[in-house]
Amino acid sequence: MKISVFGATGFLGTNFCNLYPNEVIKISRTQTRPESSDVLYMISTTTNYNVYTDLHLDINTNLSVLVNVLGNLNKGDTFNFVSSWFVYGKTTPLPAIEYNICKPYGFYSATKYCAEQLVQSYCMTFGINYRIFRLANLYGVGDKDVSAKKNALLYLISEMYHNRSIGLYYDGEFIRDYIHVRDVSRAIKHCMQFAPTDQIINIGGGKPLVFRDLINYVGAKLNFNNIYKIEPSEFHKVVQVKDMWLDITKLNSYGFTPAVHIWEGLDEYIESLMENNVGA
Repeated sequence: MKISVFGATGFLGTNFCNLYPNEVIKISRTQTRPESSDVLYMISTTTNYNVYTDLHLDINTNLSVLVNVLGNLNKGDTFNFVSSWFVYGKTTPLPAIEYNICKPYGFYSATKYCAEQLVQSYCMTFGINYRIFRLANLYGVGDKDVSAKKNALLYLISEMYHNRSIGLYYDGEFIRDYIHVRDVSRAIKHCMQFAPTDQIINIGGGKPLVFRDLINYVGAKLNFNNIYKIEPSEFHKVVQVKDMWLDITKLNSYGFTPAVHIWEGLDEYIESLMENNVGA
């Protein structure tokens, strides 16, 4: 059974399709009807900053487009929805577990959580199987949309590679959960094969990583130390959380463990910058 992939041209979608080229059907941006009963849905905005430029972008992309696709599913189909750790918001305690109460702030975060609820409601109403994957921070070679607003770690590594000074919120003394894009692709495929449906599954590295430790590791590799502390913006304080990492006990219980160690993944990204002599 082939997988109808919505969002096949994004960072994760491209990686997933490259790993499993004979098992996917890439669905075009204008198409809302899947071509198989197994669906992987990854269409989404990526940051909370769209509120400054287009109030409707997160709503239209994360909710309206989703509903159009849901309406074309059939009873017995399986809908695999890719969500984000952002839905947890200011949840406590950590690590965030799938049954934690979600407190998202920001239009991206809130619409992703609303999308999860729409998926669950629609699928239960019409006899459709579903899985919701909440992803930790992705990283790896191939993300074409790296910026200070999206995938800040890779953006900062690029700045360091080009010997430009970088500023860190909280001087980098905060916690994040990173997982390599190949591991995410493998985890999704594994869960689609072995995990029961009608549930939420965290996909992350499962370890709290101090952001400053990651920056210091890259700095040592690049002989770079032009780092300074900056104060988070008021908007960042509203929509973002200082610390986050995910409990992946459920993911592990289905027989999956991430394979790419963070240092290995960072080395790979640094090498890609050197090989291509580019910043992303």
